[in-house]
Amino acid sequence: MSSSDQPPDRLYSAREPIFPRRVSGRFRSLKWWIMGVTLGLYYLLPWIRWDRGSNLPNQAVLIDLANRRFFFFQIEIWPHEFYFVAGLLIMAGLGLFLFTSALGRVWCGYTCPQTIWTDLFILAERWIEGDRNARVRLWNAKWDFRKFRLRSFKYLVWLLIAVSTGGAWVFYFADAPTLLVDLLTLSAHPVAYSTILVLTLTTLIFGGFMREQVCVYMCPWPRIQAALMDEDTITIGYREWRGEPRGKHRKAEGAEKLGDCIDCSACVNVCPMGIDIRDGQQLACITCALCIDACDDVMEKIGKPRGLIDYMALSDEARERAGEPAKSVWKHIFRVRTLLYTALWGAVGIALLAALFARSPIDMTVSPVRNPIYTLLSDGSIRNTYDVRVRNMHGEDTSFRIFVEPDSYRLEIEGAEGDLVTVPADSTGLQRVYIVAPAGSEAATSVRSDLRIWLHDQSADLKAYTDTVFNGKMK
Repeated sequence: MSSSDQPPDRLYSAREPIFPRRVSGRFRSLKWWIMGVTLGLYYLLPWIRWDRGSNLPNQAVLIDLANRRFFFFQIEIWPHEFYFVAGLLIMAGLGLFLFTSALGRVWCGYTCPQTIWTDLFILAERWIEGDRNARVRLWNAKWDFRKFRLRSFKYLVWLLIAVSTGGAWVFYFADAPTLLVDLLTLSAHPVAYSTILVLTLTTLIFGGFMREQVCVYMCPWPRIQAALMDEDTITIGYREWRGEPRGKHRKAEGAEKLGDCIDCSACVNVCPMGIDIRDGQQLACITCALCIDACDDVMEKIGKPRGLIDYMALSDEARERAGEPAKSVWKHIFRVRTLLYTALWGAVGIALLAALFARSPIDMTVSPVRNPIYTLLSDGSIRNTYDVRVRNMHGEDTSFRIFVEPDSYRLEIEGAEGDLVTVPADSTGLQRVYIVAPAGSEAATSVRSDLRIWLHDQSADLKAYTDTVFNGKMK
């Protein structure tokens, strides 16, 4: 065959399916607990009730887009308080930096949504098709009724998990019991159905069919983590100075020269990413620690010490090779980098708590009306117009007094008698306010003067103010 008749080389290889074997141990148990708690919170939080009064929703956690409000139990975040959300995002980023620099990709291995839902999908797959060997045989088998039945049932269970995932998400954006009835009676808004559809498809595809590909090719975190880890970072590794040379035949000649690794591939068979940790740290490793459980189980069976594969730091390699004990875990965790991240993380958290407890339930913004800049009245006085937006964060209707400082100005409120305005509970009221400077006064004859508009909640004796300017008669 000539070279021109040969098929061209492929630019990429097709995905090889991974069938991780079931494993038990302390880290697998920890992952089950974390999965149960996180999924439980995700599915149940929208159904928890929280009494805030007759004028406010009673859902404990609610993202109320219609009214531009976020409720989290007793905390209510308004649009102008978006800095709380920004602060939480900063804390989340710093937390990722902290845990990655201390413990590697511990987020990816235990609490990442992709990891948790993939674990759930694999659990359903193992329950229906069997453990690793049975799933491999089924994958390689020809299509018959049994294979069609098992695959169909598996995909149905996956679909139910995906639908419940997308369905749970929309309940965070509306009253959950009401929305559930609307969804079942086909009377919900089309946005709800489209959101459920999109999240169902992404959950099904990412958790069922793309699993490790999401972590390796789609997620940027494996590439970022390299800049956050150093030789003191505790991550999963293989003690090759203890395990090599590896070999299975322990009774053959020369077996006394073999290391502890019997080359059983248990660590590879349980890995959800399909890698061999004995080849060293790899981008695909999510540090889920299942290989530790598998290896420890084998070591116990052959009478060898546990820890051939373990959490360790690169800086301890030389010490362990020399037979010396490794440094304390706490010395690896508490070092300059992690202490700096902890200080920054704590500072942001303290600042957010201080802002949360110091915020006032009343607020206002003042916008001068510039068309016209001022109005000359018949008695020679000068009038400026302002739009005052009063924010009432109380749970009941509240009357506010608006006044101006200095008191040489005269204040009038459009549509109100006197200087009182009433704003409904948990809402914002817009008022047109006129401020008049008497004829011949300094403010009336000056191009611009400073003034302060006050808002007084007389029932709670709370005050807020905004500084603005008064435009006088131009010469």
